[in-house]
Amino acid sequence: MKVYKIKNTAIIEHESVFYELPIHNWDAFINRSNLYSAIKAELVNAKKVNENAILETVDPPMANQEIWAAGVTYLRSKEARMDEAKASGGDVFYDKVYDADRPELFFKATAQRTVGHNDFINIRTDSTWDVPEPELTLLINSQGEIQGYTIGNDVSSRSIEGENPLYLPQAKVFERCAALGPCIYVTEQPLSPETEIEIEISRDGNIKYKDKIAIKMMKRKHTELVDYLFRACDFPNGVFLMTGTCLVPSDDFTLQTNDKITITIAPIGTLVNYVSTKNKN
Repeated sequence: MKVYKIKNTAIIEHESVFYELPIHNWDAFINRSNLYSAIKAELVNAKKVNENAILETVDPPMANQEIWAAGVTYLRSKEARMDEAKASGGDVFYDKVYDADRPELFFKATAQRTVGHNDFINIRTDSTWDVPEPELTLLINSQGEIQGYTIGNDVSSRSIEGENPLYLPQAKVFERCAALGPCIYVTEQPLSPETEIEIEISRDGNIKYKDKIAIKMMKRKHTELVDYLFRACDFPNGVFLMTGTCLVPSDDFTLQTNDKITITIAPIGTLVNYVSTKNKN
């Protein structure tokens, strides 16, 4: 089933039927064990609605959850990070973390810095090389159980990260630095390893980059990433974890204002965002 957040309402798509559930506490609603079964039981008395209840712009499916991210989980990501950090001498760190037991995990965003479907993400004005990073994103409850999946865009400044690996927080965390949506795909079974992540970046109607990859190409298991994330952190409202990317445009590409980014992961759906540049007032 798919769970969309529109203000204080959840629109549930289940077996091609749409339902409306008023939600008074989104944190409590998604932070449950056996989430699929819990929502399915609530649909018995839910109001059926038309598909048009899902608006063009839906809210990010989060409230007080944090977004964290995993890095260098695909071989292509390791190679790209090594290339960008070579001049600073930081390339060796990406090589080592790819083969290390401990994964790279970092804080990405709060709800304040996250946008939803059909909204604008930002690129930094002090960066010269910016890319989207399309990522399968896990919804994990406070007990450390994976309850669903969504699509994430881990917007990154490669010029800042490449200058020095210690600048990673600045390369990753800023206003509108993350996009999440369009829904949470809640399922009783893990996604198939054959599930593909697809991205298309268009500019003035012309496709500038297009590619796809199956999640089976990830080196690390989702449960492994969750285990490390929960080793020393509590998430009372649950947490979203972006699982990394290997869909990396060529080095001569950088995002520009009004670029359109389309990320599709079947059976979750499609997340569309546009690019903006926002200066601090």
